[in-house]
Order: sequence, then structure tokens, then C-alpha cells
Amino acid sequence: MPRTRPLSPLPLATLAASLLLIPPSLLADDFLAQALHPDQHTRHTLDNTLTRLAPAADQQVLGLAARALACAEPDAERLAVIDYSRPSTEPRLWVFDLAEQELLFEELVSHGRGSGDAEATVFSNTPESYQSSLGLFRTMNTYYGRNGYSLRLEGLEAGINDLAYQRAIVIHGADYVSDAFIEQTGRLGRSHGCPAVRQEVTYPLIDSIKEEQYLFVYYPDQQWLNSSAFLDCQRESRQLAMQ
Repeated sequence: MPRTRPLSPLPLATLAASLLLIPPSLLADDFLAQALHPDQHTRHTLDNTLTRLAPAADQQVLGLAARALACAEPDAERLAVIDYSRPSTEPRLWVFDLAEQELLFEELVSHGRGSGDAEATVFSNTPESYQSSLGLFRTMNTYYGRNGYSLRLEGLEAGINDLAYQRAIVIHGADYVSDAFIEQTGRLGRSHGCPAVRQEVTYPLIDSIKEEQYLFVYYPDQQWLNSSAFLDCQRESRQLAMQ
């Protein structure tokens, strides 16, 4: 019976020669980027991954989502991104499996009736406003309520979305989120502030991001963009997210 020969180790001279082919500046830059700025390196890698998986999404929005997640939880396994700068007639919700580097969903999603008609333009953290909220959220547990299977959200940004739990801002399915509703009215139906999705994807979508995953909700609101601790990463914001 023939014997398998063990692989010979790569000669040191060959290894050294191959390393010489790589410019020292690249080796040094990559090493320093990871050693001195691990968050920036993680964010850059995540940014590239999100852009590759969802080429139809706005690259700048995905870059902000990557920045916020790198600040809150660099090792998160799942991330959902909503881009409310798009009209409700277009897909504007993406769900990413970061561990497997897959795009799980690209979906329609509603906004609150207090935020606008076919397009959302106004956002708040105020109870009974029926407006959607921006910023970074962490997902919580699921439950069955008046809207069926639902996912609770914890807003992580003080003054921006931190009343989401008290306001019962949750992800749930709705019959007014459909292509048929768009054909009849020219827009999606609107919620009381919740990001509602198509009934057909309610269970798998919610289950894909439930329990300690993240949701990033975007609109070009300059006040939020300039003040968000997760977009200008600070130690306090990371500690808050970890808590």
C-alpha cells in the first residue's frame, strides 16, 4: 500500500522571497491599522461586506450602518438596515447575516403615519406622535400582540430612539405592506411608528434578527447625524450598548 508523503515545509528562503514581493508600506499600514485602530479596520471590512452583499442599497448609508455597529458591537452576527430616505414604494430594508456574509432579505417596510405620506420626512422619539425613530436599535424578544408575531426593539440613542420600548415600536407584519397596496394607493400603508413588513416574511425575518442583534435606521437628518454617539464612536456609547 503506497504511503502518503508528508508535505515539505516551505523553505525559509522561498518564504522570505515571497514576503519581499509585498511592499513594506502595505504590511506596515495594515498592521498599524489593525493594531492602533481596530474599530476603523472592522468598520472598513464591514462596510465593504455590506456594499458587496447589497449593491442596490446606498453605499453611504451602509457605511454609516457599519460605523454604528462597529462602535456598538463589532462581533454582531446579524444587522438590519432601513433607509427612510427612499419612498415606501421601494425596497428599503436589508437584513444581513454577517457571520455567513449573506444578504437574507431585501424588503418593503412601512413608516409611521406621523412621519409622512409616501415618503418619510419627520422623525421623533415622542410618545403618541406616530412617527418613526432613527438611529441604532438592539433587538429583543418576540411576542404575539394585536399585530401578530412581533419583535421588541431597544433604542440605544438617548433622546433619539431610547423611548422605543415604552412607545411599543416593534417590527411586525401588516397587510398594508404589499405590492397590491402600492398599486391601489401609490404608497404603502403607514403604522403608528413601527417598521412593519410584509406578512409573508414576518416570521423568518423576525427570527433572523431577534435577541441581541441590531437594527440601523437612516434618514439624512443633520441633527441626528451630527450628534449620534454611535456615528462618532465614544467610550460611553459602547458601554451603553454593552449594558
